[in-house]
Amino acid sequence: MLMPKKVKHRKVQRGTMKGLSKGCRTVYFGEYGLEAADPVWMTAQQIEAMRVTLSRGVRKEGSYFIRVFPDKPVSKKPAETRMGKGKGNPEFWVAVVKRGRIICEIAGVAEERAKELMKLVSYKLPIKTKFVKKEQ
Repeated sequence: MLMPKKVKHRKVQRGTMKGLSKGCRTVYFGEYGLEAADPVWMTAQQIEAMRVTLSRGVRKEGSYFIRVFPDKPVSKKPAETRMGKGKGNPEFWVAVVKRGRIICEIAGVAEERAKELMKLVSYKLPIKTKFVKKEQ
């Protein structure tokens, strides 16, 4: 699973996901991309499922680029634990994805194939997405 090697703080606050993404709003590395239409916490497992789908779909004909990384730890308290006694331990890692962010990109494949692949990838994700092309 994806996770950072080292972090400054073991536990972080929840934060907010309102507004548009500050960066990663254009297709930069590939020719076609998948843009987030909703804000979401994308887990490391979801990103891995997306990566597997892309690598199987692209094979050797093209290349893919994943533009999100899970760098935020999410903590959970154990089941049947009383209130208080501090914050729970980090359980999993998420990437904060805001509206308008490019999640992944594809290069070296035909447009129809890219659309088909991005549709398969969007099934793995918990948000609505949009297929976008690189602007010349």
